[in-house]
Amino acid sequence: MPITPALLPDDAPHLLVVDDDQRIRDLLSRYLAAEGYRVTTADNAADARAKLGGLSFDLLILDVMMPGENGFDLAKSIRSMSNVPILMLTARAEKENCIVGLEIGADDYVSKPFEPRELSLRVASILRRVQPTPPGAPEQVCFGSFVFDNARGELRRGEAIVHLTDRERDMLSMLAAAPNETVSRAALAGNGAAAGERAVDVQINRLRRKVESDPANPLLIQTVRGIGYRLVVAT
Repeated sequence: MPITPALLPDDAPHLLVVDDDQRIRDLLSRYLAAEGYRVTTADNAADARAKLGGLSFDLLILDVMMPGENGFDLAKSIRSMSNVPILMLTARAEKENCIVGLEIGADDYVSKPFEPRELSLRVASILRRVQPTPPGAPEQVCFGSFVFDNARGELRRGEAIVHLTDRERDMLSMLAAAPNETVSRAALAGNGAAAGERAVDVQINRLRRKVESDPANPLLIQTVRGIGYRLVVAT
């Protein structure tokens, strides 16, 4: 029997769906509630801001093309104040527009039209990535001249903190949780979609530019051909 919002536990993840299309809001509300999430909806950026001011959310699902303030601008504004995970919904299938969302701090994207099941899998993957460091993972990982604090999500080189985007921090956390082991591109993407895996390559290249002396010939974040990447740490 589908799970109804009234039967959900108090600690069920709370999602905010922001889309000007009522059909999509209703569809996602029903489907995600049946998947075990508490769902609140908003039909525009102003409505979303009002709900964000009074409620706490575990993840935001933002449509890009909305009248007035669009999803990209809303995501950028939210990211300047909060690290809440953001999933973008976009009818723009071009890779460049999807990358824009990642660059301003979104955690992932789904292109319309989409299957609700795909979106639910993306949501679950993002929530897994932002969970606390798993038991058994090292508290700190040393690689090259850098130290990454798993618990704090902080990268240092000596006394200097190296700025990371939220997406770079998520990926480095996954690599650092399994030092010297291969992490698949699909796992780093949070899904098996080719577009997601291509976005991983873009983010890894940006991360390499921050930690590698020669990003074109990486020694610290190595490619495992056909599988994924591994973080080479001191032993």
